[in-house]
Amino acid sequence: MGAFDFSFPVLERPAYRHIGVDFDGAMNTLWIAMKKADPNRPLNMSLPLLQELRDLMDAVQAGSGHWHHQGKIAPIHYVVTRSSDPIYYNQGGDLAYFRQCIQDGDGEALRSYSRLCASLLHEAWVLGHASVTSIALVQGRALGGGFENALSADFLIAEEHSTFSFPEISFGLFPFGGAMSLLARRIGPYRAERMMTDSRFYSARELLEMGLVDEVCPSGSGEATVRNFVARHSRQRAARHMVQRSRQRLAPSDLEEMNRIVDEWVELSMTLTPRQLRVMDLLIMMQGSRRSGTADRCEKLAHCGDAGRRNGSSFNLQRVALAL
Repeated sequence: MGAFDFSFPVLERPAYRHIGVDFDGAMNTLWIAMKKADPNRPLNMSLPLLQELRDLMDAVQAGSGHWHHQGKIAPIHYVVTRSSDPIYYNQGGDLAYFRQCIQDGDGEALRSYSRLCASLLHEAWVLGHASVTSIALVQGRALGGGFENALSADFLIAEEHSTFSFPEISFGLFPFGGAMSLLARRIGPYRAERMMTDSRFYSARELLEMGLVDEVCPSGSGEATVRNFVARHSRQRAARHMVQRSRQRLAPSDLEEMNRIVDEWVELSMTLTPRQLRVMDLLIMMQGSRRSGTADRCEKLAHCGDAGRRNGSSFNLQRVALAL
């Protein structure tokens, strides 16, 4: 029996369609790129994407945080999540799937989807507590569940053009994937609640000042910035990881509470009004990759509305929906 007696369910190159996986052996870094298997579909937290992330997480855990690389077994010290889409990090929950479940009255399907999201966030925390430092590289727009995914990393690095928002309140819902705890750890519960309910688009610089983003870099330099970050961090990796563990012990991931939030979210989802569903339909249209002129105009209005809210305007996505 060797020093490493692990059972790996996948080999060096898993055949994934919704994520790209690459291991940098020189820096012991696993790069995960979310991608669109179908160019006509939006890049969001679709069920197939979540299932592939689940499969990858299972493989990493089965290997006790190690990876097959060039015929050897190497420890994973860092996991970097990014997007292959040039515009979006991730557009968040699969609203078209939500809409269909609501229309069919299928709350259990919504619950199953949502609990999968919650379990992935929780198990990423467990892996980080054990041995791995996670990094989110945002090079575009991170919305809803995509924003939550980025916040769940130990470190968030964003290119300067990136924007972030929780749009769920616009159609009568709220973020269910851990936003409150993820935000409150860094900015406190009151500011977290305000951020979850204002529908604003926040710039990377704003979030850097708030303490939610750890580093902002020029557009196009995100990958190089991450590599430089890993090089600096790894010089004292053992000590830094002990500090990371201490932080995680002070603010542990509570899967029971996350599932309670999911149950409340599902219950509320099944009571949305026709008006709220109309706003959801608007956002579904805006999530589409084959963007109509109407969808483009609506997104521009949404950004303009964000600037208006800062000046006291009451513009919101509901008004856009009612104008369609």
